Amino acid sequence: MAHYIPPKQSKIGQLIDVVVLVVLTVGALFVPLKLGLSGAAKVVTTPVESPTWETLGQNAAQAAKYEALGYTPETAHDLILARFDYSFTFGGLAAMIVVIVLYYFLMLKFSETEYREVIAEKFGQRGGK
Repeated sequence: MAHYIPPKQSKIGQLIDVVVLVVLTVGALFVPLKLGLSGAAKVVTTPVESPTWETLGQNAAQAAKYEALGYTPETAHDLILARFDYSFTFGGLAAMIVVIVLYYFLMLKFSETEYREVIAEKFGQRGGK
């Protein structure tokens, strides 16, 4: 049986692959930031006038830790009262499901194609597709 030698990729092909992967990675990290989709703590539920540690619901130990970090009741106000925004739209959920399912079938198709190419290279063509 002949020793398998995989096909060679050119240097420019490798460079294009790297650039595309970097662009996709950076895009996946920064596009949600630019669209305002990241950061769960977006909403201050009930703003407090003239906040104190007590009106913010903090005990003496918590207040001491905030002060050790350089916060005052005024600067820690938004940090303490910010709540997670769990809202979503069914359109967004449906779009995400469609993207995941399409990605799954795309990967199955590419895997099948590559599997058939490797088998054909390794063992030669044998009838069928």
